[in-house]
Amino acid sequence: MTDLKLLALDSEDLAVVSAHMQDSVFKVGDMAWSPRDGQFSIAANRFVWEDALNKRKGFERHRAALIFKRVLAVRSTGIDRQRRDDVLSLLSVGFEQKGEGPDGTVELTLAGAAEIVLDVECIEVQLADIGGAWETASKPRHPGA
Repeated sequence: MTDLKLLALDSEDLAVVSAHMQDSVFKVGDMAWSPRDGQFSIAANRFVWEDALNKRKGFERHRAALIFKRVLAVRSTGIDRQRRDDVLSLLSVGFEQKGEGPDGTVELTLAGAAEIVLDVECIEVQLADIGGAWETASKPRHPGA
């Protein structure tokens, strides 16, 4: 498989990024916020859904970078930022537009009722596989799905 590289500039693009990042896991310490640069990033272990749909075993994870640009503020609930080794699981990434313009909030929904909310000028998100891939024996499961 080739490395994934995606750019999201609207909510439809962001839905594609969300699908590729579903069930990614990362540590609290793998998040970075640079107010000066207006950038929030996560280095995560991405489950490779695009190859998993027709497989019964031999699933894969990739190290990936998820970068949000033009970020004005970052808030979170359900996350203790002092516990840098705690593992978080990303369920979805969504966007709520504020008015007529391109600004709004990006919402990263995490397992365990945790959430990260980014106030953004507009949607500008990059997702790229940045490191090795490795095999994992299990595929994430969602009750009722």
